[in-house]
Amino acid sequence: MSVGGFPHAPVAVAPMMDWTDRHCRYFMRLISPGVRLYTEMVTAAAILRGDRDHLLAFDPSERPLALQLGGSDPAEMAEAAAIAVAYGYDEINMNVGCPSDRVRSGRFGACLMAEPERVRDCLDAMQAEVAVPVTVKSRIGIDDHDDYGFLRHFVKVVRDGQCRVFVIHARKAILSGLSPKQNREIPPLKYEYVHRIKADFPGLGVWVNGGIASLPDVRTQLARVDGVMIGREAYHNPWFLAELERELLGGDAPESRHSVVEAFADYAARQLEAGTRLHQMTRHILGLFSGCPGARTWRRRLSMEGARPDAGVDVLIAAAREVPDPG
Repeated sequence: MSVGGFPHAPVAVAPMMDWTDRHCRYFMRLISPGVRLYTEMVTAAAILRGDRDHLLAFDPSERPLALQLGGSDPAEMAEAAAIAVAYGYDEINMNVGCPSDRVRSGRFGACLMAEPERVRDCLDAMQAEVAVPVTVKSRIGIDDHDDYGFLRHFVKVVRDGQCRVFVIHARKAILSGLSPKQNREIPPLKYEYVHRIKADFPGLGVWVNGGIASLPDVRTQLARVDGVMIGREAYHNPWFLAELERELLGGDAPESRHSVVEAFADYAARQLEAGTRLHQMTRHILGLFSGCPGARTWRRRLSMEGARPDAGVDVLIAAAREVPDPG
C-alpha cells in the first residue's frame, strides 16, 4: 500500500546536517524498523567531484533510505541522482528548505522557493534518470514572501512537472539575519498552510515537518496530511521512535534500551576496526536514556571517555551498566 506517495509507513526522521549521518541512521533503525530515514544534505557537486563512497555508502539495514540532494543545475542533479540510486537509495529528495549562508551562496536550499520553475526542472530531470520517487522538501515561504498564495504558487508550478510528494517545513525561512538554528525556532509554525496545500492538491502526497514532538502531535497531523517528518525530537529523545513503532507503525520495537546498546556495540566494534573513532558514533546516542534515572551519567561517560582516541566498545558497555534499564 502506498502511504503519502511511498510504500512505507507515514513517519520519517528529517535530514539534519551534522546529525543524520550513517552512524546515527543505523542507531535509529535499531529502534524503529519502519520509520523512513533521510541522509544529511549532500550536494550534487560533491557527488560528481568528491569521494562518492564516503558521501554515499550506507549499511543495508538503514533502508528504506532517502538521499537529500542539494543543487540547482538540472543536469548535475540528474547525474548525481543516478549515481545515488546505483548505491541503493530508495528516494531522492531535493533540498529547498535550508537557509544557511553557505547554501544560499551556492544558489540552492530555501532561496530556490523564489525560482519554482528551476526547482521543477531539477526534479523532472532527476525523475527522468531514476525509477525511485523524486521528492522535494521546502519551507512555507521565505523572508517577506510568506503568504499562503506564495506557497500555493510554488507547489502548483512544481506539481505541473512530475513531482508528486512534497515535504513542507511549516515555518518560513528568513534568509538574512537568522542562523539556521534560529530559523528552526523563531519563525512561527503555520501548520494550517500545509493542511491547505493538501486540501487544494488532494492528489499529492503532502508531509509536514516542524515542531512535532509527541504521539498526539503525530496523530493530529496525520488526520490532515499524508505523513509526518520528525526532526530534533527524534535526535534528542530517540526512544520516541520506539513509541511510534509500537503505537502507530505496527512493527517490532526493541525490548529495551539496553538491547539497543548491545546491538549498537556490535556495530561500533565493526566500525572501529574500519578506522572510525568511537566518539563519531556515540555522539548520536547520548539521548537514548533521556528522562530516565542515570541519563546524566550515561551522557557524561560517553562524552568524556568516548572522546579518547583509543576508546573502545568497553566504554559503551560500561556506561550502559551504570544506567537502570526502564524498558
